[in-house]
Amino acid sequence: MKRAVLVLVALLPALALASGTHGKKAELKHQRSEVRSRIKALHQDLAKSEASRSDAADQLKDIESTISLTGRKLHRLADQRQALQAQADELKAQGQRLDQQIGTQQQQLSRLLYGQYLRGQSDAFGLLLAGRDPNQAALDYQFLRRLSEAKADLIADLGATAREKRQLNQAVEAKSRELAIVESQQREAQEALLGQQKQKKALVATLAETIAAQRREIGALERDEKRLTGLINSLSTSGRRSGKPPSAGKPAPPVAPSRGGPDLARASGTFAALRGKLHLPVRGRIANRFGTPRPEGGAIWKGLRIVAPEGTEVGAVAAGQVVYADWLRGYGNLLIIDHGDGFLSVYGNNQSLLKETGAQVKAGEAVATVGSSGGSPESGLYFELRYQGQAFDPLRWINLR
Repeated sequence: MKRAVLVLVALLPALALASGTHGKKAELKHQRSEVRSRIKALHQDLAKSEASRSDAADQLKDIESTISLTGRKLHRLADQRQALQAQADELKAQGQRLDQQIGTQQQQLSRLLYGQYLRGQSDAFGLLLAGRDPNQAALDYQFLRRLSEAKADLIADLGATAREKRQLNQAVEAKSRELAIVESQQREAQEALLGQQKQKKALVATLAETIAAQRREIGALERDEKRLTGLINSLSTSGRRSGKPPSAGKPAPPVAPSRGGPDLARASGTFAALRGKLHLPVRGRIANRFGTPRPEGGAIWKGLRIVAPEGTEVGAVAAGQVVYADWLRGYGNLLIIDHGDGFLSVYGNNQSLLKETGAQVKAGEAVATVGSSGGSPESGLYFELRYQGQAFDPLRWINLR
């Protein structure tokens, strides 16, 4: 069917050149009408088959969703390992301070004992029997008593410090065991991720031609955009700020876009105040810009395509709440953040989604990692900004310096 449409479309210029007489013009008009009717019928057939149609990219859904979950686990394990390492380092620092304290206490006790040795091993009873001056004997007695108390206190402090050091050593050993477990889990998750990536690579190689052909197919991109718009409208109309995301299979009727796009002049609130101050969610090369034709044809870019290495962290452009974090046909692992006052930011084609639906995020916080999910031909991030469900040019709101 696709070849037939391409042949018919290719015939239009030739038919136009053949118009010489009124009869030929009428015939050409009829033929053009026939071609348009057939193209219209093709669009209708594609629309009818959308519900049951199996897109080649859908075959990547399970493996890409699994990669996303494994990546999220790795990210959490990395955070956990970092926290445990910080605790272990603090315990070691405490141990070093205790070692210094023990050394100081031992030196003080050593000096005290040595001083007592130099003065002789006399005691209070011996002083009384020596027949010395009672006043001097009383002074010597007080000195010896205080010396004994100081020695006892130092010995007690030294014992307490030694017990604290033993407890600290036990805590260090416990943290080391926890750290070893986390590191083992990290290695297992990393190995699993590498295996999943190899599996995806093999699957992509098998489906590459089919995916490329379907992306070039008439209406494929329009369907993807309508699916995303329907999802966004569903999120907006439901007013849901947490919980299970609405089904992408039954989107709400899309809001009819105005010719000039959303009315941003009336926008207000925290996000609106950030106009011209936002930063790109990831550093990379901007391969496509808002409003330019897509190379596959049949659609224009509603956002930015930012080419970046796979696995690079994607940061939220502003604070908000994650309202969608799941796989969506055409956009792969997709994450949407609600910034309030009708503003949403959209992050598509990710390798992993690091946040779940309902999570509160801060500006710049890592929410995903760059990938090529959803049938994307190269690693990069698809990024949109929307107001009241309608897309607008992100570059007008972003400071590229």
